[in-house]
Amino acid sequence: MEWIINNMPIISLVLGVALLLFLNMKVKLNSVLALIISAILVGVLNGMTLTSIVDTVKAGLGSTLGSLALIIGFGAVLGKLMVDSGAAQRIASTLLEKFGVKNVQWALIIVGAIFGISVFYEVAFIILAPLVISIAVEAKIPYLKLGITMVAATTLAHSLFPPQPGPTALVEAYGADMGLVYMLGILVFIPGVIAAGIILPRLLKNLDRPVPPLLEKPKEFTDEEMPSFGISLLIPLIPAIMISAATIINIFIEEGTFTYELVNFFGSAEMSLLLAVLIAIYVFGIRRGRTMDEVMESFGGAIKGIAMIIFIVGAGGAFKEIIIDSGVGDYIAGMMENTAINPLIMAWFITALIRIATGQGVVSAITAAGIVGPLMDTFDVNPVLMVLATAAGSNTITHVNDASFWLFKEYFNLSIKDTFKTWGLLLLTTSLVGIGVVLILDIFI
Repeated sequence: MEWIINNMPIISLVLGVALLLFLNMKVKLNSVLALIISAILVGVLNGMTLTSIVDTVKAGLGSTLGSLALIIGFGAVLGKLMVDSGAAQRIASTLLEKFGVKNVQWALIIVGAIFGISVFYEVAFIILAPLVISIAVEAKIPYLKLGITMVAATTLAHSLFPPQPGPTALVEAYGADMGLVYMLGILVFIPGVIAAGIILPRLLKNLDRPVPPLLEKPKEFTDEEMPSFGISLLIPLIPAIMISAATIINIFIEEGTFTYELVNFFGSAEMSLLLAVLIAIYVFGIRRGRTMDEVMESFGGAIKGIAMIIFIVGAGGAFKEIIIDSGVGDYIAGMMENTAINPLIMAWFITALIRIATGQGVVSAITAAGIVGPLMDTFDVNPVLMVLATAAGSNTITHVNDASFWLFKEYFNLSIKDTFKTWGLLLLTTSLVGIGVVLILDIFI
């Protein structure tokens, strides 16, 4: 009994995560409810009063959404405006046309990366999958070969780069520099996507399948209806450019000056995304002949589509705050002082386990960050590398509990076994290569 009392913090955490997985997987309870209920259990087991649990849940949810809701919401709006204006179609079709059949996989990597950063995965998949199939038919290439390349680029970019919910939440949890996340994230993305998107399809057999029936076909825009390629490409990359530029400029300017304030105001994730959205409203909306009512309909649709993700992120913040306020974080920190486990490997492993169990990348990233984040002061490791290690873990192999698993399976008309051999293997490859590159970067950073 004494052992149980002494180790209640870690026991409560294990029970809390187990309850989260049970409610999510077996009961099929929404992740928001599962996270809040699990957080309450951890608090109760650690002796927190019921009123303090309520206050902690509110504080965790409020502080998390206070820093992330605008970023996630503006990111969704930007992606929706791209899709509804034809800018998304322009980027994809132009790059594929310029690269030609011989280099089509490299074009798909660029397209997949752009879409992975700027729109949500399911949207990117629905837009790009018909394109992949049509290109494969015309070029007489097995469509699965190109499909693996496209999905590898899209999923890896989606899990590594803000303003997507997972990496954005990780930047906040670990106190990392978002500009450096973009810069070092590229070093993780390139080898990961080459391994999973270029090398893996060459090693896999039996990729030549009959062309599947398309489940859904996005609207086809005429050339006149779409904005130019340069504008279509530049606007979604505005936040990444501004945030990265601010990180570089900060090296050369003095903190506290007006120049510093100005650079970091426009170089913040919120303001850079706001500026990109305002430009997109005009360029992708008003300038294309759409009325403000029509543009705001796209705006509202984007926010509706992301509402559940925002609530999941907030609930994850509540879970994290309970771990901190209940003393679980301090207990684990004490344990970690006497262990030789690399914190990067620990973060990756915990995230990968939760992703495999729940099938949800955002939930796995937020939960793992809640467990590992409070320990950052005890680690001798760069916060940016912790973000990338956790992001790699959130991109690990998933199975039948993942909606994206079924999207890939049904759209490409595969059996469950073949989905594991393609979708599952490409995700596992990006995750393993990702953590490998992060460990190498840790030697030098």
